[in-house]
Amino acid sequence: MFISQPTKNDLALVFEAQSSLHSAFNHTFGSYKGNWLIPALHVVCRNTHRAAALADKAVNRIKNTRNDHTRLHNAVTLLQASYSKTLNDRVEMRPNEPLSEEGSKKVGVLYIVNQLFSMYFQLNTLRLCKNLLKPVESRGIHESGNMGEMVTYRYYVGRLNMFEDQYDQAEKNFDFALRHCHKSANANKKRILNYLVPVKLLRGRLPTIKLLEKYSLYEFLPLLNGMRTGNLMEFSDGLIKNQDLFISSSTWFMRLRRGTYLLLEKCKMICYRNLFKRVYSIIGKEQIRLEMIARSLKWLGMPIDLDEVECILANLIFKQYIRGYLSHAKRVLVLSKKDPFPTSKVIKT
Repeated sequence: MFISQPTKNDLALVFEAQSSLHSAFNHTFGSYKGNWLIPALHVVCRNTHRAAALADKAVNRIKNTRNDHTRLHNAVTLLQASYSKTLNDRVEMRPNEPLSEEGSKKVGVLYIVNQLFSMYFQLNTLRLCKNLLKPVESRGIHESGNMGEMVTYRYYVGRLNMFEDQYDQAEKNFDFALRHCHKSANANKKRILNYLVPVKLLRGRLPTIKLLEKYSLYEFLPLLNGMRTGNLMEFSDGLIKNQDLFISSSTWFMRLRRGTYLLLEKCKMICYRNLFKRVYSIIGKEQIRLEMIARSLKWLGMPIDLDEVECILANLIFKQYIRGYLSHAKRVLVLSKKDPFPTSKVIKT
């Protein structure tokens, strides 16, 4: 039996007992035909994960550290054994088949994969996630679970895509997760939006203020306003103020790496682009002296020299956010007469 609220001194013992139970259940599960034990296996996996996390948290509090994840590593081994026993079942899986003594154990794979994803992210061993993706997707298991399992799977795969700079795939997976998340699961929707919003911002798709306020995502408001108006100071201040939140976030048992800070830092280039577009609309000429751009930045409270201005503009031209060229000798930006600030290069489709 799993103790729902153990005392501090009991947490290590709880995990030891849960580990013994899990090991014995894996053996029992493998010796029985059919998939009728799948619900029980899922409960055992979830409790092992939770017991390990709570035990590690207690040990780390006593040691005044965050680096002891011994029990969570041990739990991973137990869940990997459960994963193997479900994945390697020779009975063919049929979608929407009821649990029975003849059914395939593969119907239990996706839930365990999601638990392992969660643990790998907690341990910062993302490379191990790759070992789960190919077997699951080659068999189409990721498209045959219940909707809750498929939403969770897409959420974690989207996070993997994001860390590998595959932002188009990340956006698709997060969009699926948000669209199919249960309508009353607002906490889960907020978790998805914590990653979907930064990806959308980088791809030039700005969310509405109403959406951010609905899910209490107020940390994104200064970034949104800064990008929309080209107010670099507001964007930078918002990024600095909330950097701890963008770097990591807390759960009920540990502090996790959110890992969106560097992604949001990249959005600053779009903010620069929109600021320079406003300067262009005010001046109304294709040739803009770099000194004028430097003045606009100084007015925002962010003074930089002309060499830095030239470097920023060179990057914007390279990314095709701006069409034109730089005259280094004359310190002038020469813009294209036709669509000097192409929207299509900022808003990715």
